[in-house]
Amino acid sequence: MSSWTEHELEQAEVSDELHVSSYRQDGTLRPYVTIWAVRLGDAVYVRSAYGPGNGWFRRARASGTGRVRVGDVERDVRVEVPADDVHPSLDDVYRAKYGRYGKRMVDTVAGPELTGATLRVVPA
Repeated sequence: MSSWTEHELEQAEVSDELHVSSYRQDGTLRPYVTIWAVRLGDAVYVRSAYGPGNGWFRRARASGTGRVRVGDVERDVRVEVPADDVHPSLDDVYRAKYGRYGKRMVDTVAGPELTGATLRVVPA
């Protein structure tokens, strides 16, 4: 299994946006979608601000594979459902990183209702 380098983790931590694309069954990439992402320890997580029904989230979860771009990093990834116990810490990290956008915006990516709309992004 591959892991993120410290530089890649730092890019996810300091960049406001991450671009994610999932692979189609024929091996081609779908168009990239711009989303918020956070670093927690040695892992990177993304959440669908509009819940698990959002198209990019459904396609990423179904595919299980994709590609991300953040800062000067571009890398193939797998996506997986994270452990349940990580969500309170993720809420804190999202609030700290994006709090300057205001509670209304941050509440779209932080809170107990987002547990089913969260993916851990793992280098392929």
